[in-house]
Amino acid sequence: MVHLKTFDNGIRLVVQPMEGLLSVSMGILVGTGACVETDEEDGISHFIEHMMFKGTKKRNAFEISDEMDRIGAQVNAFTGKDLTCYYAKSITENAPKAFEILADLFLESTFPQHEMEREKGVVVEEINMTEDTPDDLCLDLFGEAYYGKTGYGRNILGTPENVKGFTQKDIKTYMSKRYTTDNIVIAMAGNIDIALAEDMVGKYFGGLAPTKADERKISVAGRHLSLVRNKDIEQIHIAIGYPSVCRGGELSEATQVMNSVLGGSMSSRLFQTVREKLGLAYTVYSYLSPYANTGTLTVYAGVNAKNYKKSVNAVYKCIDEIKKKYITEEEFVRGKEQMKASFIFAKESSSSQMLLYGKEMLYNNKLYNFDEKMNKINSVTLDDVIKAIGQNFDENNMAAAVVGKLDEPLKI
Repeated sequence: MVHLKTFDNGIRLVVQPMEGLLSVSMGILVGTGACVETDEEDGISHFIEHMMFKGTKKRNAFEISDEMDRIGAQVNAFTGKDLTCYYAKSITENAPKAFEILADLFLESTFPQHEMEREKGVVVEEINMTEDTPDDLCLDLFGEAYYGKTGYGRNILGTPENVKGFTQKDIKTYMSKRYTTDNIVIAMAGNIDIALAEDMVGKYFGGLAPTKADERKISVAGRHLSLVRNKDIEQIHIAIGYPSVCRGGELSEATQVMNSVLGGSMSSRLFQTVREKLGLAYTVYSYLSPYANTGTLTVYAGVNAKNYKKSVNAVYKCIDEIKKKYITEEEFVRGKEQMKASFIFAKESSSSQMLLYGKEMLYNNKLYNFDEKMNKINSVTLDDVIKAIGQNFDENNMAAAVVGKLDEPLKI
C-alpha cells in the first residue's frame, strides 16, 4: 500500500513498496524549472542541477560518484520546464548509504568557485551540442513559436551569456526562493521498508526549517508564430503544434488515445503514411506536452530537403483526416490498449513508479492512484475521442517551426 508522510516542515514523503524487487529507486523532486525563471535567471535551474554534483562539505565531486559506484548505485538528475529531480537507485541493502549521499549533495553542496567555472564550460558545450542537434533545436524553436521566450517557451539550458555570468550568490538566492520545504517531494519505490524510509528522510530532512516558495505567475498567452532557423544541414526539421489539454484536464485520457492514433506509435497515421507509404521521413511522430494550466499537441518530422513541401502536405493531410473526426473502431481500441500497456509497464518499473508518485504529489498534492487511472482509460469511449479531436486542432492558435536550408517559415 502506498504510504504518505508529511513532515512538520512541509516536506512530503511518498513510498510505494513493490514486491518481488531487490532494489529501490529514490528521488528528490523540486517544483521548479525553466518556466518560472526570469530573463536574468534563464538557465539557472539546469545549472544548479549540474553544480549539485560538484562537491559538498564532506565530499568532492569525485568522491560523490566514487562512493555511489562502490555500492553499485546509480545517481543522476534532470531539469524540465517545471520540475527538477535528483535520483538514485540501489540494491535494498545499500539504500541507506545511497540516500545519505543523495541527501548530502542535495542539502550540503558548496558550489566551489573553481568547479563553477569549469562547469560553465560544460554547460556551454551542452548548449552548443543542441545547436548541432537539429531535431532538438527545432522543438526548442517550436516552444518559442508557441509560447514566446518566457514561461513554457523558455529554453531549459539557458543562454551561454547567462550561464557564464552565474555566481554563487545567484545560485543561493534562487535556491532560497525555490528549493523550499513546501516545494520538495521525496519519493521512493521498490523493495523499501516504510519505517526505514521515514527514518532516512527524517534524519536528513526532518530538521530543516519550514520555508515557502515564492509565487511566480507563468504566462501562457502564446504568440502562435511560425519561425524558421536557417542551418546548413541535409534534412529539414518540422514541428507543427496546436493547443491541447492541460495536465489532468477533462478528456486527458481521450486525447492520449487520439494522439496514439495520429502519431504516437508505429501503427499511427503519421508513421504509416509519411514514412511507410510515402517514404518521406525516417522520423515522424506526435506527442503531448501537458502542463498545469496549458498544453500542446505537437507533430514532428525530419524530412529530406527535396521532399520538404511534399512532406508538409502529407503531414497536414494526416492532421486534416483526424480533424474530420474520423477514427475507426479498430484504431480506437488499439490506442486504448497501447495506453493501458504503457501504464502497466510503468507499474513494473521502480524508477517510473518513483517519478509517477513523486510528480502526482508535487503537482497535485495527492497520491497517484493506479486503479483510478486504469478505470479512466477503460471508460474512454470513441465519442470521447471525437470530442477530444474538437479541442486539439485550433488553427487560429497553432504554431510551427522549421530548421534547415530555408529562408521562409512554414505557412500556417
